[in-house]
Amino acid sequence: MNIRFLETFVLLAELRNFRMTAERLHTTQAAISSRIASLEQEFGVRLFDRTAREVSLTPDGSKALAHAERMVKLMREMKDDMLDKHTYAGVIRIGVIESIVHSWFPEFLARLHESYPRLRIEIASDTTVHLTSQLAKGGLDLVLQGNAPAAAQIDTIPLGQLPMRWAGSPKLEIGNDLLTLSDLAAFPIVSFARESEPYAAIERMFATAGDIPLHLNGISSVATMIRLVRDGFGVAALPPAIIERELKEHTLQLLRADTALPPLEMQAAFRHNQDNPLAETIGVIAQEVAIAFANEHGQSVAIPPVIN
Repeated sequence: MNIRFLETFVLLAELRNFRMTAERLHTTQAAISSRIASLEQEFGVRLFDRTAREVSLTPDGSKALAHAERMVKLMREMKDDMLDKHTYAGVIRIGVIESIVHSWFPEFLARLHESYPRLRIEIASDTTVHLTSQLAKGGLDLVLQGNAPAAAQIDTIPLGQLPMRWAGSPKLEIGNDLLTLSDLAAFPIVSFARESEPYAAIERMFATAGDIPLHLNGISSVATMIRLVRDGFGVAALPPAIIERELKEHTLQLLRADTALPPLEMQAAFRHNQDNPLAETIGVIAQEVAIAFANEHGQSVAIPPVIN
């Protein structure tokens, strides 16, 4: 049995489109049809029902898919186990949210380079929503992101949490006060991008509190957020993990508030069936680095993941 044909079968079952499958595998639609026809002949069953726009699994195809996924995964695990890490010179495309970039990502890259010194790494930094979309489309191999809704054919590895706190400049002279939501709303509030979970959490928090005028600014750049708040523009909801330097230099301070912010959940995500054999392995490395970071800094800065 040809493992490449099984990989094609699994990918076609995911994408449900011959053209997209051919593009992902860098081949022709005719080649994809030929591989599926060979499997159908070998199994003696029809695997797909075909329409003009897409294909769908037959009942026999659904049963075969479960076995094919296990075989493909086992083959990739075997390849990974046999891989000479010091001579591997492939490419891994990693997407990462800025909160991770500004916390434990440098340690992660150092660990990755140590484990795979010849690995070429391509990095894209964006919001969780955009990274999740790129992962699903095949533009990224691994995403280090905030918590995202479960999606078909996407596996995740927990990376723990970054506690969120209100922060502001000492120039505001509110560091000794216990602040209510109304007190905070007296200033412009800076948060992550509009489509992010922290932004939505702040909106929910103020909506629950009643009729409090809110000037909420969604900003995708962490560096811009920190600069604005450091200069006294307003207050921000930020993980202390990404402002450690500013806290030590006393250009920012954590504020006391009577309402706690929910923590930022983090996860590594990768496609269940993909060509890159390293995605899951590197996701585990990210988890190990996140755990080490949490153990070093304490739970006020980072909370390690719960591993079942």
